[in-house]
Amino acid sequence: MVPGVGAFAACMDGLRAVGGDQLINEWVAARRPLFGICVGHQVLFERGSEHGVVVDGVGIYPGDVSVLQAHRLPHMGWNLVDPPAGSRLFHGLGEERFYFVHSYAAHEAPQGAAVTTATHEGVTFVAAVENGSTVSTQFHPEKSGAAGARLIRNWLGSL
Repeated sequence: MVPGVGAFAACMDGLRAVGGDQLINEWVAARRPLFGICVGHQVLFERGSEHGVVVDGVGIYPGDVSVLQAHRLPHMGWNLVDPPAGSRLFHGLGEERFYFVHSYAAHEAPQGAAVTTATHEGVTFVAAVENGSTVSTQFHPEKSGAAGARLIRNWLGSL
């Protein structure tokens, strides 16, 4: 699990200080199950840009994390998501809402992955990625009530 709350650069500084970025890459290369949440989802991308500072991420997914181009930030609260057909992570979940709190997001879907999107003020962003044994969510399943608990059970059931 790569949980997180906070800023991309600070998270990457902390990971690099203890070799966590290398550990994550080795973990994923060994096809071991990994679940990233919030900034833990964001750092799995190649780069993050916050306040004009661009920082390399872990690089599991291609693409950048950047500010949401929305009027109201942070995007905080309950939001619907749009999972792809056949999603393992969202199996049995319908029109449930998940809890988000973020101002930055990935806007491009990694090729070959099952990508779930969400929209805030007309801006669509990557809300979840399922890529082999690696999954991640921009939202907080642990704060998303029964829907989040079901999503976590789905992930655990896939191990």
